[in-house]
Amino acid sequence: MCGIAGLFLKDQSLEGDLGGLMAGMLSALGDRGPDSTGFAVYGTESPGSVKLTLRGPQNFDFRPLVEMLSEAVGEPTLAHRRHDSHVVVSIPATREPAARDALRALQQDISIVGSGRRMELFKEIGRPEQVTQRFGLAKMRGTHAIGHTRMATESAVTTDGAHPFTTGADQCLVHNGSLSNHNAVRRDLVRQGLTFRTDNDSEVAAGFITSQLTRGRSLEQAMEASLDALDGFYTFVIGTEFGLGVLRDPIACKPAVMAETRQWVAFGTEYRALVDLPGIALAKVWEPEPARTYRWERH
Repeated sequence: MCGIAGLFLKDQSLEGDLGGLMAGMLSALGDRGPDSTGFAVYGTESPGSVKLTLRGPQNFDFRPLVEMLSEAVGEPTLAHRRHDSHVVVSIPATREPAARDALRALQQDISIVGSGRRMELFKEIGRPEQVTQRFGLAKMRGTHAIGHTRMATESAVTTDGAHPFTTGADQCLVHNGSLSNHNAVRRDLVRQGLTFRTDNDSEVAAGFITSQLTRGRSLEQAMEASLDALDGFYTFVIGTEFGLGVLRDPIACKPAVMAETRQWVAFGTEYRALVDLPGIALAKVWEPEPARTYRWERH
């Protein structure tokens, strides 16, 4: 049931290979999740800017949309890159509220898939080898990435239901498992002011992490709080601006394997997701322990 992957690079010389390595990891997990595929890549930061990843209908012409956003934020041109049904637009950070207001006023099917100084997030229905090729993942560079291949069990097969889920800037989560108390946790988070796009239990897990981080807690503290707040069977890989974290529930019935070398740290639902990583033959390989937090971050 579902495949998840994470890759954190310690060696800057590998940053140009990040997308290609993640594409291979996701393709290896395709049999675990043929319904939909998604990934988040943490690349270079544009000082003073926020990246908005937007999704439109297939074959949508994004040029008028980018021109409208340029006018809304008072910039003659906005840097942007199209990736199939998504476009990444760089907005001056101080003008992000104006851009969001303009997007809400549109009478078009445009969604904000993700936002942040470094995170670019893409997801669509389809097998990983197809989706990653459509978005050009192999050519993307960065410091770390997480990804997911979905086998839908809790909700319908839709692009909105695909992972990763994001509920905060530069934050996202992929999940293998099922939460039993997600409705109660969702109600509490909504009272705190969080909003959700889907009924998926994994989005609730992402929202819980966001709620903890916005209170000033570290990623490690947020994951520790999850152990008390979230019931069910789960393995999470969590992406932040600075790195990634891994957490399994206290029973840990969902498969998971990790590997580490001097150049990288990787997570996969199965070992076959890791076999093509450079230097894997010399890597330390282990199964992450139940109810133990793991994190790797750059500052």
